[in-house]
Amino acid sequence: MATVYSNVRTDLTQDDPKEFVKANQLGGSVRVAHATYEAASLSASDVIEMFSLPQGARILGGYLYNDALGASTTLSVGHAAYTDSSGSTVALDADEYLAATSTSSAGRNDVAATLALSANTAVDIDQSAIDNEFVVTVTLAGASATGTIELTMFYVVD
Repeated sequence: MATVYSNVRTDLTQDDPKEFVKANQLGGSVRVAHATYEAASLSASDVIEMFSLPQGARILGGYLYNDALGASTTLSVGHAAYTDSSGSTVALDADEYLAATSTSSAGRNDVAATLALSANTAVDIDQSAIDNEFVVTVTLAGASATGTIELTMFYVVD
């Protein structure tokens, strides 16, 4: 039977010299970002900017909570466009963390719950670019909506 090592164990115990492990990989502080939006008359395709996450934040997951927003409505969780640390423009992705989920009844949905939905990815922005932020968004589709929308995301830094 073989013993194999994760990237963290390899860096700490197998490499010579040992390598630096980032705080968002081992020993970092778990943080929370939470925002609420009271939709009075949100229109289909409207985008709500909920909050921004800091450079290096490793996204652990989260929850999208909603009132019953109306028949044929869906919400997606993603991010706005930004410039990454290599200077490349990253296009907005409305459903990076949660693809369109029905909101015709009240509920809670997991955000960034799988690798395919970018669980455990790290924020990588160009910090020298003015007004460059990693903004997490919620997008409405289908029909107009009225009600409460809340987003909570957990991430690791320092």
